[in-house]
Amino acid sequence: MKIAVVILNWNGKELLKQFLPSVIQHSKEAKIYVADNDSSDGSLKFLETEFPEVTIIDNKVNAGYAGGYNLALKNVPEDIHILLNSDVEVTENWLKPIAETFSKEPETAAIQPKILDYKKKDHFEYAGAAGGYIDKYGYPFCRGRIFQELEEDHGQYNEDEYIFWASGACLAIRKNAFAEVGGLDEDFFAHQEEIDLCWRLLNKGYKIKYVSASRVFHVGGATLEHLNPKKTYFNFRNGLFLLLKNVEPAKLFYILFIRMILDGIAAFKFIFDGKFNHFFAILKAHASFYRHFGRMRKKRPKEFIFRKYYLISSVVYAHFIQKKNKFSEL
Repeated sequence: MKIAVVILNWNGKELLKQFLPSVIQHSKEAKIYVADNDSSDGSLKFLETEFPEVTIIDNKVNAGYAGGYNLALKNVPEDIHILLNSDVEVTENWLKPIAETFSKEPETAAIQPKILDYKKKDHFEYAGAAGGYIDKYGYPFCRGRIFQELEEDHGQYNEDEYIFWASGACLAIRKNAFAEVGGLDEDFFAHQEEIDLCWRLLNKGYKIKYVSASRVFHVGGATLEHLNPKKTYFNFRNGLFLLLKNVEPAKLFYILFIRMILDGIAAFKFIFDGKFNHFFAILKAHASFYRHFGRMRKKRPKEFIFRKYYLISSVVYAHFIQKKNKFSEL
């Protein structure tokens, strides 16, 4: 199998300068691409001058994470595509366990490595940690990360595991499987589109896997700060999109109703915390959801695999009421 590492860039010249050398050094088995989303910081000229061995894909527009990768991957012929954030430091032999797993498991369509915090390297990082899961109401969490609680890595998640979603910070996926499900949903623009992609893969009968022997370090929040109201908007709106598109018909409206109540509680908590911009971001997220309801509903599959997709009914209740902060406590 031929492997491509594809880094999506938007005004990230400084990140490329910092992290691209580690990708080049430790990815000899792969062809490396940088897909540029219409940067205005001189990224393209910088790449041409400093990293001529890297293949540039010029998207010419800023189409976000989903649209940017959909555009770029049309120009990438390799069998395995690794979607890698520009703020990720890879490690020696990080590709080998991923390639071996794909070779041995034809039913596995997507893989993520162990994702650790670049700034605190003995801790898991928010965007993926040791593999992603989801609760009944669409709230994502990870082995090693429950909401803002990040666990220290002391080997507790060193076993490989089938998971529900693989992190978009470092997502390895088969080219043919990506195409089969129609790629990333560009209506998401950014945030949770990888969860939607993985859910659609699972609904086709594929598997998603976490491979612990592959390790990367992710800065996180480099393109959109963690407490940015825009991120709040995308997370809440896209969470509703995710449920509308993928939950089986018999349970859809009940789950959406409960999710909206929980979102309302979160909105009022932002008011009590004095974070009014985040309160209004949730209102805007719900307004956008209603506006796009018909459009997103048409994307539902014609057939569903009826199974329990969630690990726990409510991670919100487990964390905020029962005070469970670790994945092992769920």
